Amino acid sequence: MTSRIMSAGLNWPILSLVCLFFAFAGMATAPAAADIGPAARTVPSAELVGKGRMTYLGFKVFDAELYAPNGVYSASGPFALKLKYLRNFKGSAITESSVKEMKRQGGASAAQLASWEKQMSAIFPNVSAGQAITGVRTAKGSTVFYLGGRKLGTISDPAFTKKFFSIWLGNKTRNPRLRARLVGAGS
Repeated sequence: MTSRIMSAGLNWPILSLVCLFFAFAGMATAPAAADIGPAARTVPSAELVGKGRMTYLGFKVFDAELYAPNGVYSASGPFALKLKYLRNFKGSAITESSVKEMKRQGGASAAQLASWEKQMSAIFPNVSAGQAITGVRTAKGSTVFYLGGRKLGTISDPAFTKKFFSIWLGNKTRNPRLRARLVGAGS
């Protein structure tokens, strides 16, 4: 085989460089799931579905990225939502805002909201600008939270999982443009 390549006038070292170039070019364009760290183990074949930025009154709040198997989002399947904060936030403020948004969506009892608030308060840390919390919806419907590569905790209630992720991905979200970008329906 090598003699046929050489006799065809091809220089073996140049051919090797060309192959190496195409290998690296392919790697550069492949979607990377490594960006969600250990959460990638829970979302098989995780690829980026979409991303966008949340702003409030002109202030940059966070950059969001949604990962799902093979880059295809399904509300009932596993996925990971990564929020990279662009400002400092107290964990209590993240919890309070999450409860407020779940309540606004309706369909959750006061007892459920109180239980979820208690669980989130135990999980959400204070975050600094540049840190990311990734929430993972598992195949079984529970939610696992990570701060960078460290697992923060799990909430096993599928009703919580549905309400929590609906803050960004549901039809009643406050930011439909961000939702469209995340689920791959917008530019």
